[in-house]
Amino acid sequence: MSVHEGHRERLRKRFQNEGLEHFEPHQVLELLLFYCIPRKDTNEIAGALIRRFQSFAGVLEAPISELKKIDGMGEHAAVFLSLVKAVSGYYQTSPEKNLKILNNAKAYGDYLVKYFKGEQNEKVYLLCLDGKLKVISCLEISEGGPSYASVPISRIVKIALTESAQNVVLAHNHPGGLAIPSDEDIFTTHRLASTLAAVDVTLLDHIVVADDDFVSLVDSGYYDYRTH
Repeated sequence: MSVHEGHRERLRKRFQNEGLEHFEPHQVLELLLFYCIPRKDTNEIAGALIRRFQSFAGVLEAPISELKKIDGMGEHAAVFLSLVKAVSGYYQTSPEKNLKILNNAKAYGDYLVKYFKGEQNEKVYLLCLDGKLKVISCLEISEGGPSYASVPISRIVKIALTESAQNVVLAHNHPGGLAIPSDEDIFTTHRLASTLAAVDVTLLDHIVVADDDFVSLVDSGYYDYRTH
């Protein structure tokens, strides 16, 4: 067994015994690269990737064309690393995983934050729930620029009815900012709630997301769905 092969086996065993909790970012990349780059020192390649793209997340978010510029990274390896982020997102949002009941602001926020990971523009999502607060779907409504996205009320109402939702939660992000609702956010929430109430759909909350943080308009006292 070669030195590299022995190192690979030790790292694989460590993952099997401990998980990834105590791995350094370059070690996680190294482990991934074992499966697409045979017979090479992936430790050096992993280190070069971290230096070039500054973080583990930066590597996974980098374009395939840029990944291929790193010495030792071919087309196969670049596509593989790009696929890791895509597969993770697919898993996180898969319907089978998300058959759950959400019944408070923390549950809404924890569920919705993942939809805004790495987004540079404002996006608006609608979380649709049934009468028992079980998730039906979570759909992108609109995308704007770095500091603004429209909230098309007629489209939201149409989607809520199409999804047979009895309850919905609105969510949007503040890229690079703070999860603090603006006056426009508050106004839009009340306007949307009144419109949805007319078709017997309840707007339970409006969640504002910034990075891994979020704020609920209900918990912040800006909105009370029971008054609509």
